[in-house]
Formats: sequence, structure tokens, C-alpha cells
Amino acid sequence: MNTTAQAPITLPPHRLSVVIPMYNEAENVEPMIARVHEGLAGYPQPWELILVDDGSTDATPNELRRVGAKFGPHVRTVELMRNFKQTAAMQAGIDAARGDVIVTLDGDLQNDPKDIPRMVGRLLNEDLDLVSGWRKNRKDGLVLRKIPSRIANRLIARITGVTLNDYGCSLKAFRASVIKNVKLYGEMHRFIPAWLATVTTPRRIAEEVVSHHARQFGESKYGISRTFRVILDLISVFFFMRYRARPGHFFGGAGLALGTIGGAILAYMAVLKFALHQDIGTRPLLMVGFFSLIMAVQFILTGILAETLARIYFESGAAKLYSVRNPDNLSPDEAWHKD
Repeated sequence: MNTTAQAPITLPPHRLSVVIPMYNEAENVEPMIARVHEGLAGYPQPWELILVDDGSTDATPNELRRVGAKFGPHVRTVELMRNFKQTAAMQAGIDAARGDVIVTLDGDLQNDPKDIPRMVGRLLNEDLDLVSGWRKNRKDGLVLRKIPSRIANRLIARITGVTLNDYGCSLKAFRASVIKNVKLYGEMHRFIPAWLATVTTPRRIAEEVVSHHARQFGESKYGISRTFRVILDLISVFFFMRYRARPGHFFGGAGLALGTIGGAILAYMAVLKFALHQDIGTRPLLMVGFFSLIMAVQFILTGILAETLARIYFESGAAKLYSVRNPDNLSPDEAWHKD
């Protein structure tokens, strides 16, 4: 796994899409858009800014339209019909992005857009598929944010095999051809590097130290309950990464193990009954054997069903997990910012 490196001076030809999901961030809209323009001032390649409103209940949608119109058509708004949560909002932005490189970051002004050119430079010049931000000097609370984050990062790295210091940093630079092959759902945005490792090698995933600022406006959407959700999601990631294409191996393996145990128990009971002429009707071990065989059949049938569903999943187009209000229909050459 790569760590930090000196930022390159030149950027190869590409188009950049910056994706920012926002939920009830009305006060942050104008400063966020202004900061992105400051961070990308003089950027040598065409770029666009995609702001995803995740069903905000405050003035965020109005602010996005107002400020976006002031800055120009390269500032695009994707307005979701309701609050689909951050993962779906991020997926909506990635789907709307037209660039060869996609950068994601939070809309709370804690990430610094000035880090974007350096991260994109590493991505392209070092032929990587992902450069993930590392908030080495994180400006968050110790007990509620830093300690749970460190525990989660170590746990995720150990289980997924993708070693990063900061899985939770939203500032990431992706090669579009790779990230568009990964479909996000649930609350899996925090496991994007692990998901990405299912379509590319971990050697093409790097980490870059980035700036981090304290929140100025609005309220944090995270709490201590997030740590427990991470653990539950991690179980899903562990299963999906290992058995996504072969779920029958998991359920079939469990079924065969239970069948072996149940068969051995019933064989032992048969020896006691027919060879030694002992009464086995009241022995609890007999029930254990029967129930083990029944569970074995259920696990094997579940494995067959899971294999069938996996085939359907891979052979059909997956339904989108969000719905967009009034989507734009821009051509690939429209509405890019060029200096």
C-alpha cells in the first residue's frame, strides 16, 4: 500500500468531476462552492462541480440553485426526492459525473478542496485507481469521533485486507472507469476502498495526507451510534467480499458441516439401537442429530437459492437506490469550467 508522496507539478489531460453530497447544509452551500473554486483556481483541465441535495428539510435546495446559477453551468445540482442517506447521495453524484476522474468530499467545509489537484496528480501520474485522504491532524472530538474512528479503521483493515489509516475521510480521488463499476448501497460509503478492491488490486490504492478543519456551521450528522452500525456493516462487507459470486460455498459449507455432525450422531445412535440393543428414544443426542440434518438441508437449499439470486444480480442491471427530481440531460461536452 502506498502512503504519502510529493505532489506532482503537471497533470495529464483529463476531465474532473467533484461530487459533494449535502444534507441540511444551507449555511455551508455558498462558502463550500466558493472554496472549491478557490481550490481549483487555475486548474489546467476542464472540471465540473456536482452538488447532491439528499432531501434536505432546510433551505439547502434553494441555496444550491441560487448559488449554482451565480457561478455558472459547470455547477450542477442533483436533487433527490427524499433523504436516501449519504451512500445513495454519493452514488447519485457518481452516476451523474462525466469526468475521467471523480473526487468526492463532504459539504461541511471540513475537507479542503486545495488538496484536490495534489490527489488527482498522484492518481494519474502514479497510475492509481484510488487516492484516499488521511486526516492525520483531525479536528474532531477525541472520545466521540477520533477513538471510535481509530478502532473502526483497524478493524476494517484487518477484515478487508485493505490497509488505510483513515477509511472515514470522504475526500477521495477515483478513476471513473473503476468507481463506476462499484455500486454502493446501505451505508457502504465508508467501505469504498474495500469495495474497490473487489474490482482492482489493493496495490492501486494509495493514501495522501490532507488538511482537515473544524466544522464552522451546521451540526454533525454522526454520533456514537455510527460505530455500532459500522460493525454491522462490516459483517456484510466481510461476507460480500468473500462470497459475493459464490454464496453457495458459504451456506453449502455450513450445510455439509452440520450434515456431517448429524450423520455421525445418527450413525452412533443406530449402533446403540441395533447392535447393542439400547433404548435411544429418550436420549437428547438423537434430537440433536435429527435437527442437525434438518438444518443441513436448509442451509444447502439456502445456498442454492443464494446462488440463483447471485446469477440474477450479475446478469441483470441493478435498480437504482435513489430517485432524482428534474435531472439535467447535458451532453458530454457541455457545462465544463475551463481556465
